[in-house]
This record gives sequence, structure tokens and C-alpha cells, in this order.
Amino acid sequence: MKNQLKVLRAKHNWSQAELAAQLDVSRQAVNAIETGKHDPSLPLAFRIARLFEMPIEDIFDDLA
Repeated sequence: MKNQLKVLRAKHNWSQAELAAQLDVSRQAVNAIETGKHDPSLPLAFRIARLFEMPIEDIFDDLA
């Protein structure tokens, strides 16, 4: 699944570790989501959307 997580993280000047801490996941999980190797669970996708104050569909694209 294509996503905007890396771009959004960069806009906030957060490292993967900083984002991971805010989402209560590992840095490796953030990396796997950013690179498209892993899709987030629905609860995690909602946490990401709330953190960035955006709709889920603006962050994740299931058509890619």
C-alpha cells in the first residue's frame, strides 16, 4: 500500500524513532510501513491519521 508517512514525518522533522514512540510501535514498524513492506493494522492507521490530523485515505492509497 502506497502511503505519505515518510513525507508527513519529514514535514514534522521527526525521526522514525520519534514517530514510533508517538505511535507506540517500533522504529522497524515505521520503516516497514514507510517502505510499503507492511500495511498498518486498522487501529494503527487510525492512530496515524489522528496524529497527523488527516483522513486515513489522505495518508494511505490502496490503489497503488
